[in-house]
Amino acid sequence: MPNSRHLVDPELVPLLDVMPPIGVNGETLPAIRQNIIEMSEPMIAPSDEHIERLIWTVPRAGEEGDVRVVVYKPRRLTAPLPLLLHLHGGGFVFGTADMSDPSHRAWAEATSCIVASVDYRLAPETRFPGALDDCFAALKWIYAHAAKLGVDPARIAIRGDSSGGGLAAALALRARDEGGPPIAFQLLIYPMLDDRTGATRAAAPFAGEFIWTTADNRFAWEAVLGMPPGAATGVSPYAAPARATDLSGLPPTLIATAALDIFIDENLDYASRLITAGVPTELIVAPGAYHGFETLNPGAVVSRTFTGRCMEALRRAFG
Repeated sequence: MPNSRHLVDPELVPLLDVMPPIGVNGETLPAIRQNIIEMSEPMIAPSDEHIERLIWTVPRAGEEGDVRVVVYKPRRLTAPLPLLLHLHGGGFVFGTADMSDPSHRAWAEATSCIVASVDYRLAPETRFPGALDDCFAALKWIYAHAAKLGVDPARIAIRGDSSGGGLAAALALRARDEGGPPIAFQLLIYPMLDDRTGATRAAAPFAGEFIWTTADNRFAWEAVLGMPPGAATGVSPYAAPARATDLSGLPPTLIATAALDIFIDENLDYASRLITAGVPTELIVAPGAYHGFETLNPGAVVSRTFTGRCMEALRRAFG
């Protein structure tokens, strides 16, 4: 792989000296999960005068147990409110609904909506379709109980970053194929869409050197699929949405990605195919940015511009 450090936005360069690639594998996964929990806990805040923080408990369809959904509801607004269903990142193998608490509060305030973050089950303990089943259960339950929850059922959007973006894309496909619930908008942030990237398909020449690498990607896909990624057949489009042959009838979409992200090619391809299928689609590519850049350095100009454009697109979608 060509060295891409010279292409990195100057504000994002210093972080690379202290933030090596995640390096997730069977041995490191437990420690990575624990580190995320320990780093997240101090940032989790209770309800305050601006945002009410709630926990919704959603029963799993046909399975034991419930899905935990962490909710951020603006106090100053009158119901019914639009809702953003958020699916966290973490390569399907780590991450929690709580780990972006400050971000969820900011999005709820800035876009005047309820943010509901799904604590879906993780791989390899729960393989496909477990995580998608949890997300679909949450979507259907919220839609069915919209009046009681103070949600406008005509303005439910979905958002996910990285593997969460892949889950959001899969959720939109499944909702379309199973007759709803209707999704007003899908916001896919550097989504993880294609198990073939790094397996049978090379990443873009300058992509994937930092944070989330080809090795991370292969481990994560094998963990969720239960087999090596990149197989010619046998991978569901609900697991890897890039494999879907028909993208028509999907909700209006924003794909926001980064020029140096390992997922850049599959993101560009998916956006192009959505446009060809007649889906209203907007594409944002952050120059000089790598995977997770706006979370790791939210103060950088490229990060603030990226997040601001995403928020504005959601506000437009909600009307």
